[in-house]
Amino acid sequence: MRIILFGPPGSGKGTQAKLLAEKFHIPHISTGDLLREAVTKQSTIGLKAKGYLDAGALVPDDIMIGLIREVVAGGVAKDGFILDGFPRTIPQAEALDRLFGELGIQLDGVVSLRVEHDEVVRRLTDRRVCRSCGRIFNSSQLRKDDPAKCPQCGGELFQRSDDTFATAQKRLEVYVRDTKPLKDFYRLTGRFTQIDGMRDISNVYEEVVALLHKGQPPSKSK
Repeated sequence: MRIILFGPPGSGKGTQAKLLAEKFHIPHISTGDLLREAVTKQSTIGLKAKGYLDAGALVPDDIMIGLIREVVAGGVAKDGFILDGFPRTIPQAEALDRLFGELGIQLDGVVSLRVEHDEVVRRLTDRRVCRSCGRIFNSSQLRKDDPAKCPQCGGELFQRSDDTFATAQKRLEVYVRDTKPLKDFYRLTGRFTQIDGMRDISNVYEEVVALLHKGQPPSKSK
């Protein structure tokens, strides 16, 4: 099972990716995590990436492709993978297709979670992160008597700096701008399916699993 998972920030794609990774026993490849891990390990690619990150610049596509190559060509991804956070542009998608062709990898499909813009902003501004265990919660999951305390471990909850209203709107604008061409790119090759991400986690998960079990169906709505 080799899929790319799309979704705006706050769509729940990270949660779905983790559930699917457990279900199919395949790695969840988050490019953000890959970058952080490579920098921490001070690998050759990690050291290159660190220079760009320290300068506040975008990490070049060839470095990102190199990071993905290391994972998908390794034994951990021999039975498949879920790619999250990449590609973000048409050139990246084309480079990824070339990499897959070189490695003899067949992409099973691209799944996109559709969430209304107002709901994306609401979810982002509503979520809180635990400083201790790293779990993410929304306000309905918090303790009524102490909403600043993590329901899981009792740690301090905080709002990420990129989850403010203004930043959430900006992130959404960037996502819409960058990913619409990508959706069209994958739709034209018959690899794209969009599902309703407005429902609860279990319903979205069940539809994605059913979709993957029966194979990629014809392209759906934009």
